[in-house]
Amino acid sequence: MSRQFDRRTFLRRGAAGAAALAVGPGLLAACSTEGPGNDRKPQSGSSPRSGGTLRAAFVGGGASETLDFFNGPSALDLVRARAWHGTLGNLDPSGPDGVRYGVLKGIDISEDLSTYTLHVRPGVRFTDGSELTSADILHSLSVLAARSTLPVYRLAAANFDLARAKADGDLKVVLPTQRPIADGRMILCQGNFLVVKDGTKNFRRGMPSCGPFRLTEFTAGQGSAFERFDDHYGRVPHLDGLELRSIADSTARAGALTSGEIDFAHDLSPVTARTLADDATVRLVPTKSPYLVGLSFQMNMSVEPFDDPRVREAFKLAVDREAMVQTVFYGHAEIGNDLPSMGFPDYAESLPQRAHDPERARRLLKEAGADGMRIRLTTGPETPGMVEMATLFVEDLKKAGVQASVRELPAGQLYADFAAYAALPLAGSYQMPIPALSTYQMSTAGGSPSAFGWKKSQTDTFVAKARAESDPSEAKRLATRAQRTRWAEGNQVLPVFKPNLNAQAKGVSGIADDLFEQFPGFSQASLA
Repeated sequence: MSRQFDRRTFLRRGAAGAAALAVGPGLLAACSTEGPGNDRKPQSGSSPRSGGTLRAAFVGGGASETLDFFNGPSALDLVRARAWHGTLGNLDPSGPDGVRYGVLKGIDISEDLSTYTLHVRPGVRFTDGSELTSADILHSLSVLAARSTLPVYRLAAANFDLARAKADGDLKVVLPTQRPIADGRMILCQGNFLVVKDGTKNFRRGMPSCGPFRLTEFTAGQGSAFERFDDHYGRVPHLDGLELRSIADSTARAGALTSGEIDFAHDLSPVTARTLADDATVRLVPTKSPYLVGLSFQMNMSVEPFDDPRVREAFKLAVDREAMVQTVFYGHAEIGNDLPSMGFPDYAESLPQRAHDPERARRLLKEAGADGMRIRLTTGPETPGMVEMATLFVEDLKKAGVQASVRELPAGQLYADFAAYAALPLAGSYQMPIPALSTYQMSTAGGSPSAFGWKKSQTDTFVAKARAESDPSEAKRLATRAQRTRWAEGNQVLPVFKPNLNAQAKGVSGIADDLFEQFPGFSQASLA
C-alpha cells in the first residue's frame, strides 16, 4: 500500500490494454502482464473472501481533484470521500423510512414537521480512537456543508435552519426546519452528507475519519490508496485495501480492466461496453431504474433569447430523442421528457411525451425573432455520452435554423469553475438519480445558480406544499402540478436517461450492495 502511483507507467499499461481490447481477448490472454489479480480464476458459485486490494478506475477531475469533498465537484472526489468518511445514511427504497442509516441509528420528525431529531449511533469511532458525537455532525452540517458552493450540500441549508441546530447531549442533534417538510430524511440520507471530526478545517491524509477505509495515499489526477479500517462501525470491509485511479478515457479504463491492471471500471462508453460483451474475463454491470443518469442541456434564462419561452420550447422540440437513444446508446437507454428523476415515485410520468417537431421549432424561433440565432453549446466528457449527444443536438438545432456549434472541455473541467459554468448560455449537464422534489429543491428552487435563470416562486410554492404533505396521493398531485410547469416553461432539454455501464472482473462482488446514486461504494466489495 505504500507504493507511489507511477502515472506514466500506468498509462503505458492502460494503452497496451486498450490495444488488446481492440483486437480481442485472444491476444489479451497471450500478452497480459504480471501483477496482482492477473492470475485470478473465476468460478461459478465462488464465495467472497476476505483480503486483497481492489483496484477501480473512474473519470477524475485532473489537477482540480481535492480531498475536500464539500467543494470537490468530480464524481471521483465523492467516491473517494465515501470510502474514507462515514455517511449519515443512504437512500434505500426498501428501508422502513426509505433510507438506510449510517452513523445515525434513526431520525425522528415532530408532528408539525418543524423539527428533526438525529439519533447518533453509539460507539462509532474515528481512526484516532475518539468516539463520534453530535458535535461532529453539527460541525459537518452547520459549518462545512453550509459553506459549500455545491448544490448538493446547499440542499441542507435550504431546508434546515442550520444556524439554530443544536446538540442535545452527545448522541442527539436537533435540526429545526426552514419550513414544514415531510421528506427531510431523504435529504439528509442521500449518501453525500459525510461526517468529519468537529473543528476540521483542512482535509489531508492522516486526518481522523470514520469510513470503512483509511486514506494512505492521494495524488490529484492520478489516484488514491486506502487500507481497511478494522474498527469501522458498520460491517468491516472484506478487502484489505482499495485503490481508486483517475483515468479519463473510457477505452483506457476498459483496457486496464481486461489487462488485469484494475478490477472495476466505472461508467464506460456504450461503444467500449459493446467490445466487452463477449469477453469471458469481465462482467458488465449496468445500473437499473431508478438509478439512471439524466443527460440534459441547460438553457440560461438570464441570457437572450432564452428568456423567451418560445425559444425554450423550440429547442425542446428540435431534439430527436429516439435518434440519440439508438445512435449513442445502441438502444440501451430511455427516452426522457425534459424532467429529471425518471423511475422515482414522485416523477410526473402522466405528462405527455414531448414530440420531435423541427418544423414547429423553426416557426417558434421565427415568431420569437430568433431564427438564424447563433449559439455555442459547452459540454465535456463528464460521463460517457455527453459529448456525442451534444454533437447530435447541434445538428438537430441546425435543422431548425439555429447556427449552433459545440465547445468541448477536457474531462473533469466542465464544473471545475461552477460560477463560470452557471453563467453559460447553453451547457451540457447530467442529473444524478435522486427523487424529483429533492432534485428541484437542490438545483432549481429560489433561483439557485444551477437553475440557469429559472426563478418561479409559484412553482417553488407547489414543491414546498408537496414536500410538506404527509398524504402520498396529495403530495403526488402537487408534485405533478409543479413538474407540469417545468415541463411546459422550463429551461432544461432532457432527452435521454442512460444507465452507468460499469464493468468488473469475474469474481468481484458486493459493489452494487453499496450503490449511491450512480456512484459505487466498496464497503461490501470482495474478491473471489
